[in-house]
Amino acid sequence: MAERVIPLVDHRSRPLRPAVPAAAAAAAMPATGELYDTRARPLRDLRISVTDRCNFRCSYCMPKEVFDKHYRYLPHSDLLSFEEITRLAQLFMAHGVHKIRLTGGEPLLRKDLELLVEQLAGLRTTEGRMPDLTLTTNGSLLARKARALKAAGLQRVTVSLDSLDDAVFRRMNDVDFPVAEVLAGIEAAQAVGFGTIKVNMVVKRGTNDHEILRMARHFRGTGITLRFIEFMDVGATNGWRMDQVVPSREVIARLQSELPLVPLAPTAVGETAQRWGYAGADGRHDPSLGEVGVIGSVTQAFCGDCNRARLSMEGRLYLCLFATEGWDLRSLLRGDASDAQISAAIAAIWQGRSDRYSELRASLPPDQGEERGRRIEMSYIGG
Repeated sequence: MAERVIPLVDHRSRPLRPAVPAAAAAAAMPATGELYDTRARPLRDLRISVTDRCNFRCSYCMPKEVFDKHYRYLPHSDLLSFEEITRLAQLFMAHGVHKIRLTGGEPLLRKDLELLVEQLAGLRTTEGRMPDLTLTTNGSLLARKARALKAAGLQRVTVSLDSLDDAVFRRMNDVDFPVAEVLAGIEAAQAVGFGTIKVNMVVKRGTNDHEILRMARHFRGTGITLRFIEFMDVGATNGWRMDQVVPSREVIARLQSELPLVPLAPTAVGETAQRWGYAGADGRHDPSLGEVGVIGSVTQAFCGDCNRARLSMEGRLYLCLFATEGWDLRSLLRGDASDAQISAAIAAIWQGRSDRYSELRASLPPDQGEERGRRIEMSYIGG
């Protein structure tokens, strides 16, 4: 069959950097629960993509003209098994990871995902605590999976929802999926007892920014935290333009025109969202009304305290959402490397990390189309 050329640099088939040079691995420190990169940022958050498949075709992530019916997904044998994922997760936790987020693609398309959740929930941090275990989903399968996920040990759920207007939502997911089914998934997650549910809205000017206030009104007082995310230049296929970005400060200004807000302190170092609480009649935050967040990677870079690593579904480690290359951990897993060797590789990779793409964005030249330097697609490593 002739090779099909599409406007996508397929990182799955690119030669990978070996996990780490042997000399660097030998010099890496043993796991102590405190691992820092070149900018003194600790490793705390591991995002694990469990599949490259998704049943939506959102233009900012998996545009249909690229990820069409001819697109070839990875064979199941290439994906890390649940046991391999759990083994790596434990090694990352020994280096200080406290939070594990399951992503995709759409993670609920991975068969029996609740079995992986159960395995991860059985791990313990260096302080002896269960990891903060969460999942990001488009919500399309959440109604049928929520109970099993909660029973398996999943603690929190984040649902991507870009509009309450059914016509707008169907256009944005580009597979004619109704918003009512996503809302039913959110309701199911609340019904089975998920105490923390967040909704993420990617805001694109001229597409769904007119929905900002409507979304806020809908979720205010429900116990669900709504977060507005700036349209980002992730990957190389989403047609990103700066004039389509609605800055986080503008989002807050629109909200405050009707719904008074007060700034809230971050809940943890390295948190991506700036928190704002709905104010009561006394002008102070009213917890019963809840809060919103804004994630301003484009206009308000938070590289300075980023503590996140990303693991692809086939065992490639990436150190930034805007990464152009990854490191091969699967070859170590399937090459009989010991836990100590894999742990040393992870340490050496993180210790060499210097990524700060969002801080440098304005000074970088635009993509020229060469394979070298093209950013990895968001659907491959999660958001």
